[in-house]
Amino acid sequence: MTDTQNFPVPESPYRDNPRRTYWKTGMRTSSVATIPDLYRKRFEIKATDRIATAGSCFAQHIAKYMRSNGYNVVDAEPAPDNLTSSGAAEHGYGIYSARYGNIYYTRQLAQLVREAIGDRVPEEVVWEREGRYYDALRPTIFPGGHANPELVLRHRKVHLRAVLELLKQANVFVFTMGLTEGWVSKTDGTVYPTAPGTVAGSFDAEKYEFKNFNYTEVVRDFLEFRILARRINPRIKFILTVSPVPLAATATGDHVLTATTYSKAVLRAAAGEIIRRCQDVDYFPSYEVISASYVENSPFDKTGRNVKPEAVEKVMNYFFSEHTPFENSTLTGKQERIADEQVFCDDSILEIFAK
Repeated sequence: MTDTQNFPVPESPYRDNPRRTYWKTGMRTSSVATIPDLYRKRFEIKATDRIATAGSCFAQHIAKYMRSNGYNVVDAEPAPDNLTSSGAAEHGYGIYSARYGNIYYTRQLAQLVREAIGDRVPEEVVWEREGRYYDALRPTIFPGGHANPELVLRHRKVHLRAVLELLKQANVFVFTMGLTEGWVSKTDGTVYPTAPGTVAGSFDAEKYEFKNFNYTEVVRDFLEFRILARRINPRIKFILTVSPVPLAATATGDHVLTATTYSKAVLRAAAGEIIRRCQDVDYFPSYEVISASYVENSPFDKTGRNVKPEAVEKVMNYFFSEHTPFENSTLTGKQERIADEQVFCDDSILEIFAK
C-alpha cells in the first residue's frame, strides 16, 4: 500500500473535494449510525405535505417511522371500524397508503397507475384456489379469498379509485425498490407480485414466464410511472430507496447470494440514473446503511433476511436528520398497533420450498 502520510499533494480533480467523498474520512466511524454527512435531502417536506408510501416489505418500516415522527402519511383505504388491528393488517389495511400489498417492481407500479386511470385492463385479474377467488395482482390482501370472481372485481374497483385519489392528494411519493426477479403474463405483460400458483391460481408455463428486469427496464418503468403521476398531480415529488432485504429465493438457478447482489446492484444503479435525470426525485440510502453494517454487528435477525428494529431505527434516523420530525404525529391508535405487527412480505412464502 502506498504511504500517503508524507506524499506531496498534487493538483488533482479530487484535491478539494469534501470529506464525505473519501472513504478514509467519510467512513471514519465505529458505528453505521454515525456516518457523517451520509444523506442530504434534495427538497423539503413540510408538515402539511401529504406522504404516500409504496414498495417492498421494507417500505412498511418507512411508513411506520414517518407516521410516528409526525409526518402526514396518507391512508387512502382506511380499515373499517369493526376490524381489529391484527385483522386490519392481515387484510392489507394500514400497511401502505393503499391496499396494494407489496409492489416490488417499477413496472408493477406503472401498470397499477395505468389501470387506475383507465389506460390499461389486465387480461387476468382473478385467480382461483379450492373454490375461492383472489385478486391476482394483490393475492395476499384478502386471506381466504372471495366467494366469487365478481367480488374480486368489485373490491379491485374500490382499490383503483383509492390509488387515483392517493396520487391526487400526495405531495411526496416514497417508493422502496425491492426486486428485479418476477413473473409476467406472456400475453399482455402483466407483472404479478407472486409467482402464479404460490398463493393462488396455478402455474402454467404456456401462460407465464420468468422475468429478471434489467437496469434499462427499471429506469424506463419508473420514469413512465413518474410521467403518469405528474399528469394526475403536477406538484408531486418522489423519494426512492432500495430495500436491503435479500431475496427469499431466486428462479435464475444462481446461488441466492449472487442473485441478490445482482438484483440490488441493478436497483441501486437504476435509482442513481433516475435521480440524475429528475430533480423532483430524491434518493434515501437505506440499502447503504444496512449493507455497511459490517462495521458492527449484523443488522439482520437470526433468519438473515429480516432487518432488526434497531437497524431500521438507524436507517430512519438519517432520514430525520434531514427531514425534521414534526410535533403532532398523525399515527392513530389502530395505525400504531398495525405498525407494530409483523412485517408482511409476499415473497417470504417462497421459503416453504426450501428443503
